[in-house]
Amino acid sequence: MHKLEIGIAGTGYYVPAKVLTNADLEQMVDTSDEWIRERTGIRERRIAAPDEPVSEMAVRAARSALLSAGVRPEELDVIILATFTADRPLPAGACLLQEKLGNTRAGSFDISAACCGFIYGLEVAHKLLTGGRYRTALLVAAEKLSSVTDWEDRNTCVLFGDGAGAVVIKKGHPHGRIIDCYIGSDGSKADLLSIPAGGSARPITHRAIDEKQQFVKMAGREVFKLAVNEMLNAARMVLKRNNYDTSDISWLIPHQANLRIIRAAARGLNLPMGKVFVNLDRYGNISGATIPVALAEMDQAGLLKRGDLVMMVAFGGGLTWSASLVEW
Repeated sequence: MHKLEIGIAGTGYYVPAKVLTNADLEQMVDTSDEWIRERTGIRERRIAAPDEPVSEMAVRAARSALLSAGVRPEELDVIILATFTADRPLPAGACLLQEKLGNTRAGSFDISAACCGFIYGLEVAHKLLTGGRYRTALLVAAEKLSSVTDWEDRNTCVLFGDGAGAVVIKKGHPHGRIIDCYIGSDGSKADLLSIPAGGSARPITHRAIDEKQQFVKMAGREVFKLAVNEMLNAARMVLKRNNYDTSDISWLIPHQANLRIIRAAARGLNLPMGKVFVNLDRYGNISGATIPVALAEMDQAGLLKRGDLVMMVAFGGGLTWSASLVEW
């Protein structure tokens, strides 16, 4: 093993206890279980409690990953939190997570790349550890999408849930080797998926709240078309530049946004659905947390075998897209 190999040493996840089913949503908006399942593949999602912010979900996932890796919080050199629904605008959510873990020395910061946050964070952590100054990193992706969802908009409220997934990444770890990551974006399409108000361009005001501009807005059809193409392009690029073929993939872990998108990505990579991990039906779209939650579920269930080639691919607001290849 080359001394600079960087590997995933542990995984963990947390989802809130409250389950919001499609039947529950039928009582809230003009929709139906059949309509939601047919168009998205979602049956239910988890919703965080009012007193359960992102940092609380993140620390639970982090502790699970640290236990899995056999790493103590004080050993962490870097803590990265991928989120756009942090507890508050300042300070970074990663600093609040650091405090809850009891670590006092790790460099801690947030990454905002929407549904691509985990893979963006994986690329950053990989490069930081490759650089030689750091040995152990914690990467957590966590979102409380229920806090930025318009529960009267049936086109978006049926999609989202809350949760957190985490990995511990170590230099010189013999397994879970991060082979490569690819990240990309196109800011000219930012308005297709965004939260219009709450930043410096449009602060939260009474008018913004009256217009519900503090909630997620999405042009679903346009995003769907772009998502499939860019996820496939990202996956193929990572395979090509590392001399792999789609037939070498043991598992595809796609961002869990929509079952139609997932199936289209599988077809584009010539992969049977038996090689594609799906938990969308149980959790809905939890943005950047979807992939690490899926990875942790697979790890805990013993689905990942030594030597498996795992392709992770995502697409999200920004617009952003990303792919990562890991040898388990």
